[in-house]
Amino acid sequence: MPSIEIETPAPAAGHPRAHTDAFRFDARLLPLLAEAELLDSPAGWGSVTTAAGPFRLEPVRLARDLELLTRWMNDPDVAAYWKLAGPASVTVTRLRAQLDGDGSSIPCIGYLDGIRMSYWEIYRADLDPLARHYRARPHDTGLHLLIGDGTNRGRGLGAILLRAVADLVLDNRPRCTRVIAEPDIRSTPSVSAFLASGFRCSTEIDLPRKRAALMIRERALRNLI
Repeated sequence: MPSIEIETPAPAAGHPRAHTDAFRFDARLLPLLAEAELLDSPAGWGSVTTAAGPFRLEPVRLARDLELLTRWMNDPDVAAYWKLAGPASVTVTRLRAQLDGDGSSIPCIGYLDGIRMSYWEIYRADLDPLARHYRARPHDTGLHLLIGDGTNRGRGLGAILLRAVADLVLDNRPRCTRVIAEPDIRSTPSVSAFLASGFRCSTEIDLPRKRAALMIRERALRNLI
């Protein structure tokens, strides 16, 4: 990736950079700076202890994760709601829109006991088209989740991990007062998992591709629910 020349005021005599009026800025830092500004850098949130083991999020790396994510997206139970079944190019399009975007949505892999087992999208709900469908507050943070391996479904892991990730958001995003989600209202297991993890169903909303339950977890109530 090319570097960008950024002009700066001439440094004072004797300064280590006094020989030049410009320095080179690596353009690869731009997505990281955007992420830090808009989502407070999920890459640095660390791990959290859960009843199922230590859990952490890592931003997606295509070279490492694309094959696995494509396989997950082609699982019939996942494809029924995510609508991303098909070749790797379909998954790449979804990921590239975020990886090359403004940092308002970060695709992540969830590691449980060191094993990649879930996919997450952490996004600024107040900057997303979703905000047209509810009364958004500044820094509302949204979650999308899929548990990739079918052997991990139906065991209560969804509720455990949703609570863990919501806690990570609230612990690391001090400006965020609410965590938001909008699961398909037809997905009873998903809605139940959100309810069991401290979210409440605020209302039902019609989105372009689904009717959704608007789930909200309030910072003010995190220790009560």
